This record gives sequence, C-alpha cells and structure tokens, in this order.
Amino acid sequence: MLSNTSRYAIRALVYLAIHDSKDQKTGIKKIAEDLEIPSPFLGKILQTLAKQKVLSSTKGPNGGFSIPEKMQNISLYEIIKIIDGDDLFDRCLITNKTCTDLEGNPCAMHVHYESIRENMTKMFSEHTIAKLAKEFKKSGGKVDL
Repeated sequence: MLSNTSRYAIRALVYLAIHDSKDQKTGIKKIAEDLEIPSPFLGKILQTLAKQKVLSSTKGPNGGFSIPEKMQNISLYEIIKIIDGDDLFDRCLITNKTCTDLEGNPCAMHVHYESIRENMTKMFSEHTIAKLAKEFKKSGGKVDL
C-alpha cells in the first residue's frame, strides 16, 4: 500500500520522537542501524523531511537529526504527501488520471475503490507521529519499528 520510502520516513520519525532529546541530535548511522534501513537511502529521505521543516538537522561531528516538538503532531497523511505526493489519495486505480479528472466517466473500479481511498485518507490524517510514538512507548517498546 505504501512505498518503502514513505514507510521508512514514518519509521524514522517515530524513532526520533521516541528518542527525543532536547539538546542532542541522532546521527544517521545510528538511526539506519537501529531501523535496519540502508544509510544512503535513509539519508535522502531525512534530507527531504528536513527541507520541508519536518526535521531539524545539524551537520558536523555532533550533528544529526531531531524532530521539533511541534512537528511531532504531523499526520501520516502529510508525511506521505511530502514523500510520495498525493497519488495514493487522489489517483484513479486504473487510469493515469485523478478521480476528479474522470468525473462523470469514472473507471470500472471507482465505486469500489472510492470508499477505501476515503478510509485511508481518514486513517492517515487522524494518526500523528506523536500518537504512534505514544502507542509504541505504551506497548513497552515490544513492537519493532
């Protein structure tokens, strides 16, 4: 359902929210190692999030990434849109157009897929990084990221 890029972005953001430290950044090697994500791929993802101001990044020997407290309330929907665009929520399942472009002449799957897309949009909009981090901590960290 989600691209690996979006999944990795969400996992990294939850990781950073869980390991939040006001005066310390987490290095990319540590994040990549703990989450078992290839470091170069994760680096590109985190840079994208930093450019969009979702993450704070610092270069240098004590550098790394952190997630500002206000950004911990970012929804999964917003993260997916930053990483992959809104195709998952807007694109027709069969054609190469958006469903709004096909109004009056929807594809054969439109009526079946429309409610799924609406439910996905709602679910991803209602869940935030902070909420996932809280649920992870509540579980005693037993769920692997």
